[in-house]
Amino acid sequence: MPEPIPENLPQEVASATDPIAEAVAIMARLRAPSGCPWDREQTFDSIKRHTLEETYEVFDAIERRAWPDLKDELGDLLLQVLFYAQMASEAGYFTIQDVAENLNAKLIRRHPHIFGDVEATDSNAVLRNWEQIKQTEKKASASAQTSQTSMLDEIPRSMPALMEAGKLGSRAAKVGFDWPNADGLFDKLHEEIGELKSELNPSSTASSTTAIEAELGDILFTAVNLARHLKVDPESALRVTNAKFRRRFAAMESAAGDSAALAASSPDQLEILWNQAKNAATEPTRS
Repeated sequence: MPEPIPENLPQEVASATDPIAEAVAIMARLRAPSGCPWDREQTFDSIKRHTLEETYEVFDAIERRAWPDLKDELGDLLLQVLFYAQMASEAGYFTIQDVAENLNAKLIRRHPHIFGDVEATDSNAVLRNWEQIKQTEKKASASAQTSQTSMLDEIPRSMPALMEAGKLGSRAAKVGFDWPNADGLFDKLHEEIGELKSELNPSSTASSTTAIEAELGDILFTAVNLARHLKVDPESALRVTNAKFRRRFAAMESAAGDSAALAASSPDQLEILWNQAKNAATEPTRS
């Protein structure tokens, strides 16, 4: 049996159960026969896209350091959990209590340096213990299976491709299949770019959309694993660049007068406006 959770928790943690229990009750009321028609019509599949949207809105609030917005967005994300759990309860799969109990047991099991007698002096040791425990859990779960499975099978194919690429590279690295350092990835990136250029060569008769897509995918996969070696989250890095492009493009529109004037500009004029926006930009800093 896992050790019990300590009773001397912070007051805000101990008092969180009442509003969460109320939220669970509200969700059940909304899904009841006399509840909200829209909520009652939803299914696991219809809610999925809302879950993804809410997740990205959480990211956006964090990146903007908009803490009141983050409070609201986390509530919206919690709603998704309550929605799935309520539908699962109605179908007889599991309840929100089962979800919480499973999470509690997992947190205690994977933190033996807190709830057990294992020592972990730094975060690297914690991560090593976490991974070892995960592997033990996976082996126990797969003990009844007769077919051979890959260690990559536990990485969901349904997650965003950028995230999947990073997790695949990280998992392969655990058995030593990885570049020794970032230098090798820079070389690999140049190699993949060269292969894409070859596919785009007008003299190439074998080029196809499929081949071009494959080569571009290799570039993206390599770039994601370069980010992993540089200890940079590629999703966060790309979102920062997206936000930067938005600011600079808006500056171009402002300098041109409006969007219509910008659309009427020549390529040379657009390049000038872009460089002006780039040179004048004051990038926000994170606190």
